[in-house]
Amino acid sequence: MADAAKAPRKRLAIITTVWRYLSHAQHMGDRFLVGYPWNGRWHRPEMDVVSLYVDQKPEGDQSQARADEFKFKVYPTIAETLRCGTDRLAVDGVLIIGEHGDYPINEKGQILYPRYEFFKQCVDVFDKEGRGVPVFNDKHLSYSFDKASQMVAARKRLGFPMLAGSSLPVTWRLPSVEVPLDSTIEEALMVGVGGSDPMDFHALEAMQCMLERRRNGETGVKAVQLLQGPAVWQAGKDGRWSRRLLEAALARSTSMSGNATKDGRPQDLTHSGELEQLVKDPAAYLIEYNDGLRATLLMINGAVSDYTFACRVRGHSQILSTQFLLPVVPNVTYSTCLMNKVEEMIASGKAPYPVERTQLVSGILDLCLESKVRANQRLDTPQLNVQYRAPKASQFGGAPA
Repeated sequence: MADAAKAPRKRLAIITTVWRYLSHAQHMGDRFLVGYPWNGRWHRPEMDVVSLYVDQKPEGDQSQARADEFKFKVYPTIAETLRCGTDRLAVDGVLIIGEHGDYPINEKGQILYPRYEFFKQCVDVFDKEGRGVPVFNDKHLSYSFDKASQMVAARKRLGFPMLAGSSLPVTWRLPSVEVPLDSTIEEALMVGVGGSDPMDFHALEAMQCMLERRRNGETGVKAVQLLQGPAVWQAGKDGRWSRRLLEAALARSTSMSGNATKDGRPQDLTHSGELEQLVKDPAAYLIEYNDGLRATLLMINGAVSDYTFACRVRGHSQILSTQFLLPVVPNVTYSTCLMNKVEEMIASGKAPYPVERTQLVSGILDLCLESKVRANQRLDTPQLNVQYRAPKASQFGGAPA
């Protein structure tokens, strides 16, 4: 313990698109500046933000105010940020937070955040230095699966730890359940809400963190299809997704809309026909895995406002179902779970779960949106042959040790 107490504090660089109130940079950066609640205590990471790059400074920018208050510097380039104004790599970890800001939108509806470009500039510094440091990349690796795959390849080539993705896989669950490791999942369904491209990514990665625990690990995705409108409900009638799993997922929701908000009586949204009335623009993301598993994400804005999951596990009489808990603003305390994992990686030099999860989900979303612009066609996806193993230990908030 004495040696640990004498260890120098880790130095962090943050690379972000914008830093303003309720931006991801504010949520995540502030955890390292002021701390966060953890295990019944106020926790302060043993590491310091020492440099910052901000790509855009819109009205309400907080970056310079944070730098002045916490005594770090805002640099004009990413290379200078990683070198802290010197000619050598001068940080022990990098947070790339490419979310929010004014960026183009392509024909698929994807916001072209420069996460890949930010990462590439970091790797350029690592290459010149001959070594890398742990990197966290918020949410998708990139809107492009090809770019996402290049990022993972660079990480493997240089051998530095990398963590990425959504806060949903590591937030608390209600109830606190886990898919048994190496079990056989027979079918799965996720319920999500919000707009595409940002919120469907959250839902897809939450579903993936459950499915990756199945027998033989993750073996990749064979095909995807995105359905919209009445075709979503028809697919349910045709058995392409399970009404019984939808019932189990919705039973974990704590935010049902419709008649339940008028007279207080809970509504059976799955079977009453009310769901089809509440949801004006449903979407179904149909995913066929290489090992035969079929999973569906239903985006049903207007019916609920939370994220829930259900699956059938062979040998279990009960359907496994849960809600991925998202406490409200401004605290957004689910981000503490994700930043705790980032802190763990930077302190230990090991990522707590594989970045390939986010690589695969980035590709699933990219190809689902490609299906959308191709008149909702089913697309074969041999490029999504991403293979990895889930960690043995559960990683979500409140999971048993």
